[in-house]
Amino acid sequence: MDGTRTGVAAADAAAPARWDPAATLARGLPGGVAVSRLRVYDWPTADGLAGGSPHLHTASTEGYVVLTGTGELESLSSRGLERTPLFPGAVVWFTPGTVHRLINTSGDLEIMTLMSNAGLPEAGDAVLTFPADILADPQRYAAAAALPATADQAELAAAARARRDLALAGWAELRARAETDLAGALDALYTAAAAVVAPRLDTWREIWQAGPQSQSDATNATLELLAAAHTASLYGSGVGTIEPLPGGERWGMCGRLTVWPKAS
Repeated sequence: MDGTRTGVAAADAAAPARWDPAATLARGLPGGVAVSRLRVYDWPTADGLAGGSPHLHTASTEGYVVLTGTGELESLSSRGLERTPLFPGAVVWFTPGTVHRLINTSGDLEIMTLMSNAGLPEAGDAVLTFPADILADPQRYAAAAALPATADQAELAAAARARRDLALAGWAELRARAETDLAGALDALYTAAAAVVAPRLDTWREIWQAGPQSQSDATNATLELLAAAHTASLYGSGVGTIEPLPGGERWGMCGRLTVWPKAS
């Protein structure tokens, strides 16, 4: 039986039952996205450009809606090295494998971030551009990426800044190679990044299936039900709300983060 007929059979089987609003809302925000509010670091760097830590995501697409301030997104992808201007109202997004660095030119750059595959970014779908020797050693990478388990904000700020500067050191190496050997630079980086995240993939699949994939599956079932003149899926209607995680802003890779949890 092909996938379409399987979907029809599932829709027919579900037709007599009304969908549970709690279960429907628990699938999360529209499209399986995650949101956070980011105040980009204004810490100066060795190259004179204030901003955050260069990194890439291996499975998730990220988007920005610029709220205040101005800056640039410095990136490296299969298209090479690029800079994209950021200004209030700008909407920018980039796909997995794009190395990105936020530059805060105005000092007050603030962004609403949208991440696909809600739950995966929080479970480690980000790899910092540390120097190659650190990226190649999972234990050294984990130690360099972790922030100390402390409530001391000054200590956390110092650790986040040191992590940022280490990622910038690796970014400088990566950029220099990419200018003459883009394919080689990306191949080395992607191989190392894949090794860093490999132990997490089983957990990621479970998170994706429970959230983003379930939304896609629900849309497919809804279309099948509606095509058969059934309205069962509409009885899963309701309004959901979530509050930011307690504890205030967090020390993120690119700035101070206000984070909303996944719906549950």
